[in-house]
Amino acid sequence: MAAQDEEPPSIEHPLLEPDFLERRLYQLKLAGTAANHHTLVCLPTGLGKTTVSLLVTARRLEEVGGKSLMLAPTKPLVQQHADFYREALQIPDEEIVVFTGDVSPDDRAATWEEATVVMATPQVIENDLVGSRISLADVTHITFDECHRATGDYAYNYIAERYHADARDPLVTGMSASPGGDEEAILEVCENLGLQEVEVMTEEDADVDEFTHDTDVEWERIDLPEEVIEIRDALNEVIKERLEKLKELGVASSTQPDQSQKDLNRMRAELQKLINNDQSEGFEGMSIHAEIMKLRQAVTLIETQSVEAVRRYFDRQRNQARSSGASKASQRLVSDPRVREAMRKAESFDQLHPKYRKTRMLLAETLGLEGGERVIVFTESRDTAEALTDFLSDSFDAERFVGQGDREGSDGMTQTEQQEVLDQFRGGEFEVLVSTSVAEEGLDVPEVDLVLFYEPVPTAIRSIQRKGRTGRQSEGRVVVLMAEDTRDEAYFWISRRREKEMESELRDLKGVADDLAEELDDSQQALTDFDGSEERRSSDGASGGAASRGAPESEVKVDGRGENPDAVGDSSSGSGGVSAQPGLREFAGDDGAEDDADGGAGSDDPEEETVETHEPHAEGDAIEVVADQREMDANIARDLSRREEIEVRLETLDVGDYVLSDRVVVERKSVADFVDSLVGGDRSVFEQVGAMARHYSRPIVVVEGDGLYEQRDVHPNAVRGALSSLAVDFGASVLRTEGEGETTELLAVIAGREQETADREVSVHGEKQSKTLAEQQEYVVSSIAEIGPVTARSLLEEFGTVEAVMIATEEELQEADGVGAVTAERIREVIGSEYTG
Repeated sequence: MAAQDEEPPSIEHPLLEPDFLERRLYQLKLAGTAANHHTLVCLPTGLGKTTVSLLVTARRLEEVGGKSLMLAPTKPLVQQHADFYREALQIPDEEIVVFTGDVSPDDRAATWEEATVVMATPQVIENDLVGSRISLADVTHITFDECHRATGDYAYNYIAERYHADARDPLVTGMSASPGGDEEAILEVCENLGLQEVEVMTEEDADVDEFTHDTDVEWERIDLPEEVIEIRDALNEVIKERLEKLKELGVASSTQPDQSQKDLNRMRAELQKLINNDQSEGFEGMSIHAEIMKLRQAVTLIETQSVEAVRRYFDRQRNQARSSGASKASQRLVSDPRVREAMRKAESFDQLHPKYRKTRMLLAETLGLEGGERVIVFTESRDTAEALTDFLSDSFDAERFVGQGDREGSDGMTQTEQQEVLDQFRGGEFEVLVSTSVAEEGLDVPEVDLVLFYEPVPTAIRSIQRKGRTGRQSEGRVVVLMAEDTRDEAYFWISRRREKEMESELRDLKGVADDLAEELDDSQQALTDFDGSEERRSSDGASGGAASRGAPESEVKVDGRGENPDAVGDSSSGSGGVSAQPGLREFAGDDGAEDDADGGAGSDDPEEETVETHEPHAEGDAIEVVADQREMDANIARDLSRREEIEVRLETLDVGDYVLSDRVVVERKSVADFVDSLVGGDRSVFEQVGAMARHYSRPIVVVEGDGLYEQRDVHPNAVRGALSSLAVDFGASVLRTEGEGETTELLAVIAGREQETADREVSVHGEKQSKTLAEQQEYVVSSIAEIGPVTARSLLEEFGTVEAVMIATEEELQEADGVGAVTAERIREVIGSEYTG
């Protein structure tokens, strides 16, 4: 008979440390399936999803070789996985590496080659793939942790697509405790990641049941004090008034301040229709809508968080309203007398918020009377996390745990600081962790006696993640604080309903897992039959990933009418152009553009000496596009990187957004950004293009989108004047596209023509230069009444100094070329009017 204290059996494997992993049958079953198929693994939080991935990785590395890649959405989670793998695997620690934004791109590229296991955030791997720094060809196992994020434009989708296309022997494992709210959402995740099998374990399974315990969920109702209700009601009155204006425009059906987010989204869509139909009421309504959203955020904070949180929010709104280029919505918000009175009341409120009081009482019960050791308090607001930590520290050992990055009024935590806090919490050095959502997903925080929700979470996935922090080794407790007659109650019931739906969906999913896998198999086979042939992949650059299987190459068009992109040829002549109109064949990449490379109008290019030393662009070489790192917010660099004939390199460019050769640089702006850069912002489009023109002989501005002449109440002639100035004064070509897809095609055509037809190479040069004295003088004068650089130069040439311009009379101002009575009057109004603040 075995001894009572006999150690449980462990898992033995050549790459695993002996006696390290407890043998759990359900983990072995899941790993068995995942080692043979692209598999979605659904397992309740805290029951070892990471162990399942580890077992699959160990088996693949031993049997197939190559390297393993594990992706997780946050830096602390990446570091946690790396620590676990280093403990569990008999692989040298230096071969298990961490890739986050804290590691430089060059270091990542070098380390990738030597690594056996890479743990990374998805954004870093996406950037390295787009920038051609790494290849997934040798990756034999990739794990997407918290894979429910694989929707929309999240980086997981692009990485999965590239992996299925590039890897010689791919295997994908997706892991989540909560993969989606319904079957459609789960199918979307599977299709985006290329998963073919679904393995689900619930707490009701016999193999899992012995490792789980019941988690009681309680809710504590909180009465808000009268002073807080008065602040809320004052803000709601302003919301009602603003909704009345939207009702007059015909986009709002009610003026009740507690409108659903769905209704507000519908109003925004209706306003966008007005804007698209060139109705000025749409712009006015959109500004009012923005103000309503700001007011609703303040109401949410005062109802569900604390007075301190809304105080900080009001401070930020005041600062925004004072900043240059502030929106009318921000300015109206802080100037409304009722809002100002609400601000005053918030600043004078000196009572203890009832949620603070209840939090302190519950912690005293758990850690004092009941002898508990650890508590986690979750809150949606970083402001609340910081204020609550300060408050609780008077009675308990409490530390905050928030995400990285800084924002006004609230500092984030570095990855090192996050790791230190978690290590201290695990080690029992303090007893209360006050955390924002950063600790929700998968972080191995220790078993806790109480998880306290400072406010209900309306999203089922996040609520399930949070409750997974308790009840794993013993019975735990979850308490939700809920302010009476506020959004808290609505969020609570939404959360309960969605969680029940998800639990039911997981049970149903378990019952139909085989059918679901068959459905995934059938759909992926159909898409492969459509365009999955190797011949097509090699000929047109389709990457064949799960997210885009069956998606045919989009038609090449630049002008929005489906016409041949060759028509762009006559648009670029404004920058000097070539000596003869190029033909269609030259755009298609045929020979015959020698004149453009070494003669004609290009002969006086400032970079011509460099061009003459270039080796010819060999046939079959990849076309290179250098993209600014910050352009990763758009899909253009990703879409270019999907093409076999194009190699994208990511850099932080000082000048422009895309470099297509030694002489062509492109600045890309949406229509809204273009107009904004004319009337405000840190750098005007004229400064940006001026810098481009100093360093590249062919600067191009791409203006993307519709409604160029209907933005921000800017007169169409002002926009036309700006376009004319860019072309005439700066020698820039201004090209229009309908959206990112057309911009992508345009960049590909230009880069191909430059590098294949004209035998030019990519050369990144130029840096932002400090303005010369003349440029600074022009900048000061051009900002007066937004008269622009051309008129500014005319005034300075006429009067000689900035000071002389400032003291000139209206009549004297009109003596300068291009300055009429209206402009002179506007200049004097700006210079001579009293500042009111």
